[in-house]
Formats: sequence, C-alpha cells, structure tokens
Amino acid sequence: MRTMILTAAGLLLAVMAQAQHVHEPAVADDHDHEHAQAGAMVLNMRLDDGKKWPTDAPLRAGMAAIQAAFDADHAAIHAGTETDAQYAALAGRIEQEVKNIIAKCQLPPAADANLHHAIADLSRGVALMRGEDPARTRHDGAALVHGALIAYAAYFDE
Repeated sequence: MRTMILTAAGLLLAVMAQAQHVHEPAVADDHDHEHAQAGAMVLNMRLDDGKKWPTDAPLRAGMAAIQAAFDADHAAIHAGTETDAQYAALAGRIEQEVKNIIAKCQLPPAADANLHHAIADLSRGVALMRGEDPARTRHDGAALVHGALIAYAAYFDE
C-alpha cells in the first residue's frame, strides 16, 4: 500500500512538473508569465483540424469583457500592487461573464467541449483570486485567467 501511495505521489509530481509550461501561441509580451499552473486545463485545448474553432456573439462579447477587465488590472497584477479587494472585484467581473457565456453560448458540441478547458481555468482562476486556496496565491489565479485568455485567442476564431 505504501509503495502504491509513493508511486501515485511521484506520478502526480511528474504530471505537475510537466504542466509547468503551457505552450502559448507566439504573442508579443513584455515579460514572462506564470500561466502554467499545475492542473491548467488549457493544456488540453486543440485546434479543429488545424483551424480555430467557431464562436458566437455571446462568447465573443463575454470573452472581450473578460479581456477588458483583466487588461485594466494587468499592470497592477504584474507589479504586485493589486490588492486583495481588487483581485476579488476582478474575480467577480470574470465570474459574471463566465456565467453569461455558459448561459447564452450556442457553439457546436466539439467547439463547446474545447471551450470548457478555458472556462475551467477561468473558474479556477476566479477561485484563486478570491484566496480560496491557501496553498496558492491570488496572482496564481490571475495567471490562470491570463493563460486562458491567450489560449482562447489561439484556439477560437474571434
């Protein structure tokens, strides 16, 4: 039993180490980001036979609103000056848009399934930005959100 637990723990650590690097699309950025958090779902995103997935108006509007909200706080997040209250407010804005996307989005099933990887990271990012995991930082949550936004742009046709 102890050997199984140690083997499972070793496997988990190996998977977490592998997940530390998300292969982001070639996007010009002025600094490195820690998008790749252990368990990041965007690692599972794929193109549709080499093409970006289709979108619909509710998805485009929701993701644009999330991007705008994130962009407004990005400098403070990067500088380390974003307060807990600011993280919580950003998390609230993102959560509301995610709820709207889920309620209104009418994507084909395969595109919807792929989108759920980004939605999962957005939702996990929201929880972390609210401080719901004492083992992770609010900045980790913002990094997940940022990674999900980059992945969305890389895998979905806006």
